[in-house]
Amino acid sequence: MDSIQVKGLDKPWTRITFGCWQIAPSGGWGDACTPEEADRVVKKAYEGGIRAFDTAEGYGDGESERRLARALGARRDDVLIISKIWPDAELTLSAYRQRLDNTLKALNRDYVDVYLMHWPADELSSADNSKKMVELMVALRESGKAKTIGLSNFRVADLKRLGPGAGEFVVNQVPYNLLQREYEGEILKLCQAEGMGYMAYSPTGRGLFGARIDDAARRFPTRQQYYLYQEPYFSKTEETRGVLAEIAAELNTSPINVSVAWVLRQPNITTAVVGSRKAPQIEEISKAASLSLTPDQLRRLNEVSERFQRAVS
Repeated sequence: MDSIQVKGLDKPWTRITFGCWQIAPSGGWGDACTPEEADRVVKKAYEGGIRAFDTAEGYGDGESERRLARALGARRDDVLIISKIWPDAELTLSAYRQRLDNTLKALNRDYVDVYLMHWPADELSSADNSKKMVELMVALRESGKAKTIGLSNFRVADLKRLGPGAGEFVVNQVPYNLLQREYEGEILKLCQAEGMGYMAYSPTGRGLFGARIDDAARRFPTRQQYYLYQEPYFSKTEETRGVLAEIAAELNTSPINVSVAWVLRQPNITTAVVGSRKAPQIEEISKAASLSLTPDQLRRLNEVSERFQRAVS
């Protein structure tokens, strides 16, 4: 699988990262994934060439990290593991160290490759607190227990509160896909100026671009809360879903793969984060990293995306 080299990491980062939110109980996905399913899907991601795995202490209160470690086994040191600290941690070095140590214990590892601040929540709403957070995250990196550090869901105002410290972070994990493009514009320019690539999550519209729109698919809270599944937006996604299906037929692949391939060809994308609890799905999606889109296909996708943006603005 194609990969990219990221500053501070001694292993390349595959263009597709397996997202581990679904493999443990959570408020977004419920308790739909069994430990056995988690084991199978992580192994299938590895077999498909994926060498980066994204988890968090907040995914099932550490259960995602534990299931990931068990599934990888002895291969856990051969891959990149990205985890996250919840922003409710007390702004002290001892508290941050304890959170990271808990994650390392769950992962059965001496370090994480990338450690992200999960959200710019109320605890970080002041410049002083934001800059303190930077100091603490840098200290974790300097300890060697986190090879690099990053952010998740940080917007323009959040980045500006970090001051010069924004340059300490190598990635910003953000939602990004054909129809969800709010992290373009000023925020994109700021991240590019700081050398901060995007970890693009929800590149498939939480399954929307794979036509996962029946009652069973839509019952998960994370889809019920996602605006693209709600009116007036949902009806307006039909044209985009149609174009994805047309191009998928031309390439003998799935619409999901086309949607991920489009994301990977956008500016500043380090990797696309794709999650699933079903091994056959992740086996199929693994192929998206090598999928080539023609100039005409890219044009059609860009045009339908732009029409959607105009229709909902």
